[in-house]
Amino acid sequence: MTAAVSAPAAEKKNITGPSLRDVLRHPVKGKLLALAALAVVLVPAGIMLWGSGTWPAALHVDISGPLDDANRWVIDNRDSHPLFLYFLLHLSNTATDAVGGVYDVLHSMGWLGVLAVGVLVAWRAAGLGRAGAKVAATAFGAFALCGFLGMWDATLLTIALMVVAVALAALLGVLIGLAAGLSDRINRALRPVLDTMQVLPAFAYLLPFVLVFGTGTPAALFCTVIYAAPPMARLTALGLRGADPSVLEASASLGASPWQRLRTARLPLARRQMLLGLNQTIMMALSMVVIAALVGAGGLGEEVYSALSTVDVGKALTAGIPIVLIAIWLDRTTGAAGDRIGSSVPGGGLLHGRSGWALVAAGVAVAVSARFLIGGAWPEAWTFNISTPVNKAQSWVTEHFSSGIPVLGGTEVWSEQFTLWILNPLRDGLLWLPWWSVLLIVAALAWVVGTWATALTATLAMSAIGVLGVWTKSLNTLSQVLAALVVTLVLGVLAGIVCARAGRLERLLRPVLDAMQTMPQFVYLIPVVALFGVTRASAIIAAVVYALPAVVRITAQGLREVDPAAMEAARSLGASTRQQLFQVQLPLARPALQLAVNQGVVLVLAVVVVGALVGGGALGYDVVKGLSRGEMGLGMTAGLAIVCLGLVLDRVTQPAARKRH
Repeated sequence: MTAAVSAPAAEKKNITGPSLRDVLRHPVKGKLLALAALAVVLVPAGIMLWGSGTWPAALHVDISGPLDDANRWVIDNRDSHPLFLYFLLHLSNTATDAVGGVYDVLHSMGWLGVLAVGVLVAWRAAGLGRAGAKVAATAFGAFALCGFLGMWDATLLTIALMVVAVALAALLGVLIGLAAGLSDRINRALRPVLDTMQVLPAFAYLLPFVLVFGTGTPAALFCTVIYAAPPMARLTALGLRGADPSVLEASASLGASPWQRLRTARLPLARRQMLLGLNQTIMMALSMVVIAALVGAGGLGEEVYSALSTVDVGKALTAGIPIVLIAIWLDRTTGAAGDRIGSSVPGGGLLHGRSGWALVAAGVAVAVSARFLIGGAWPEAWTFNISTPVNKAQSWVTEHFSSGIPVLGGTEVWSEQFTLWILNPLRDGLLWLPWWSVLLIVAALAWVVGTWATALTATLAMSAIGVLGVWTKSLNTLSQVLAALVVTLVLGVLAGIVCARAGRLERLLRPVLDAMQTMPQFVYLIPVVALFGVTRASAIIAAVVYALPAVVRITAQGLREVDPAAMEAARSLGASTRQQLFQVQLPLARPALQLAVNQGVVLVLAVVVVGALVGGGALGYDVVKGLSRGEMGLGMTAGLAIVCLGLVLDRVTQPAARKRH
């Protein structure tokens, strides 16, 4: 009897258990099994053929020499070659004149006129009346503090560069978006290009324009335009392609031509997406304008850069606060304008439509006229020097909190221990790996999350780093990215889980996360240097703080959007809170978590590279050195390696999410 009972049970167990065919059909398990089989063959072959060690010198191609020669040729022929005389010189002069003209207009308006423009335009964009009063108050506070901190002229120069850059980037983005939105073929061709452009760090855009235009306003303007255009292009195309088909059919049935359908149906329906694209373009342009201080952009970015170069935290904070305030003002203004599209706000009355803009123009005219009575420059008596008090406070913090704190140790101790126990072992471990094994790991990871095409792209990009001769420095940068990413994901996912479960806490943190996501990368370096000094750990901490808000928000949103039916079913079966989280919410929120990882990688890489200014070293330091000393070969080689590293990290994390869509 026992055997009779156990045999069917065993047969049932064999039937329900996964077979080898089932494992091979599983998209991930099948790939892992194939990789294990390949590893058995490839690893011993790699050991026998290439052994261990860093990238072979025989596979290194030196491009720094030709790039230095090209830079010298550009310098020698800039005033005589027809390419410069009849084309590039005109572009350069036009860029300089455009930025200079906007600055002259702002300066001629006087401080009260500029203040009136900022406040009244923000008020009108958010809806004149009570609805826009809060946005107008934000604008007033932002401009007033810029003047009080003694940064009025630098703020005007930054705004002038922003106005021209955003106008050109928005125009370029709209044209590209129109082409991609109206043509499937163009959309498919542009998608990988725009994807790649949006994952590249800002540093990677600087050197090509410096090579052609030299340092100064033209290089800063054009690299800002190229950097800021992709969001406008993508969201314009998204808005056009997402237009309501019934509206388009109704328009076509009335005999409208393609141009009329575009002008009267598609573009109006895409306004909200286009305004969101404009918001993103403005934020990215501001971030790039600040970083472009490295190539002579001037303005607030130059003040921060010069202060960081001398570790003058007070001066850096004095220029950093206006950058943050401008970012918040621009974000709130464009965000409020976007929120009003499609709302039920009445269109008539004195405060709406053209009459509202007429009131704004009248207010600005009155404020500009007042400059003849009160002067155009910001009153010297209304400025306050916070640099000295901030430096004294920073010295006090360093003296009391850097070391000697019972149990905790201090910021200097934390930095040293993090470098000793995390950064150094991770860097040494990557450098210990044979170069061919790194390529195999990259190919395996990219194939598991994507396809053979993405694996090939990632492997070729990683190979290009070795060919460029910066293998060791690239792995150093990669170790910093990985360390910062792990810390970011641990803190961000935990905070996202808490925010998803505690709605009140999420509402309290929302304005903080909003403000953090609007601040340019440069600004995060200031408080980190004040607390931790100039070290590799400082760059890591700045990267973590910069990437954390995006990870928190994506994680919280993904957990909140889990199917309520699945949660209800889990609760009805008696699942505990912990079981609901780990067995239902997190598995169902996997696409959002993958997106959080991808965004975390992109944002961390951007700041780790910029962190060369505060001791990060590696590839970022070579870019800064190349820009500051005119060593274009060194800087361009490091810049290309950063591009390749960005491609590798994106392909390893992005394709799975993209494939699901």
